[in-house]
Amino acid sequence: MSVVKEIQEALAVLSIPEKAEFFPKFFKTGKGEYGEGDLFLGVTVPDQRAVAKEYYAKILLEELSKILSSKYHEHRLTALFMLISKFEKTKDKAVKDEIVEFYMNHLQFVNNWDLVDSSCYKILGRYAFENQKENILRELSHSDEMWHKRIAVVGTMYYVKKGFFDLTKEFVTNNLQHPHDLMHKANGWLLREMGNKNEGELINYLNKYYKEMPRTCLRYAIEKLEEDLRQDYLKGKI
Repeated sequence: MSVVKEIQEALAVLSIPEKAEFFPKFFKTGKGEYGEGDLFLGVTVPDQRAVAKEYYAKILLEELSKILSSKYHEHRLTALFMLISKFEKTKDKAVKDEIVEFYMNHLQFVNNWDLVDSSCYKILGRYAFENQKENILRELSHSDEMWHKRIAVVGTMYYVKKGFFDLTKEFVTNNLQHPHDLMHKANGWLLREMGNKNEGELINYLNKYYKEMPRTCLRYAIEKLEEDLRQDYLKGKI
């Protein structure tokens, strides 16, 4: 049996009917919604991680492509977990280059918020940081595709964790007025993470832009601030 078939069967066995019924609603797969048409097996994330851990070293990128391009959401997320493990375990720069190229060539399948958030900063964000290739993320930030924009800003999480904030602020500002709340949430989340690292950086950014921010973005950004300060931002008193 091929490794692709083994992985597909391993996930099928772990399917939970109640989850398969719930996930399409949770991930907004209805007509006109952001996850329109996505299909689910009903496999939990911990179970997907366990399958990925078992198989990531056995599968080639060519085979992984078949799983990442699947119509089933859990196949795609499990494929991304395997790709992350491949990237993190290798010290070979040529292999890292190949994995990043593979990821970029399969962006059309990184097409829901959990797929984006689980993978982009661990692969693209880290690669861009370690190789001073910010333009990889910058080009995505200017893409017309919402998922590309989210990949860009969430990709800067790796920079934030290292104490570098300029790229995050650039991308948030670039898409501050994006029409979709999934971008408002991502922007606010990354600002909040910046504030966790350096509250002064967050305060300075908020003081410049908070009155322009969509409400959801602002609420996410100020979530960890002291309550009186939060209320001042919410009431526009600053």
